[in-house]
Amino acid sequence: QVQLVESGGGLVQAGGSLRLSCAVSGRTFSSYAMGWFRQAPGNDRDFVAAIRWSGGSTYYADSVKGRFTISGDNARKTVYLQMNSLKPDDTGVYYCAAVYGFGVFDLLDPRAYNYWGQGTQVTVSS
Repeated sequence: QVQLVESGGGLVQAGGSLRLSCAVSGRTFSSYAMGWFRQAPGNDRDFVAAIRWSGGSTYYADSVKGRFTISGDNARKTVYLQMNSLKPDDTGVYYCAAVYGFGVFDLLDPRAYNYWGQGTQVTVSS
């Protein structure tokens, strides 16, 4: 059974920074890609960023481009999300997710992901 565990959330003032981490355990071979999503109260789970390990391609939601950076180490099964210049609109529960398998995946679509973490709360005060 694959487990994803996020950490690094918290309360920060607008303009501040946080770094989220996600560690994967329970599977011997590496994932195809990993991503971060967030969910504010009453909203859907929205795409934030993703990284495809083969080639290292990264993808970002327009709302976070230039402020957030996804990185990681597939061999160590860890992915990070560096969040700078945070805004109150960035508030939400942030989820880490992993894609396992072969094929073509829309990494912006949460349905592409096989496994999810429990989420970590990020609150940005104005």
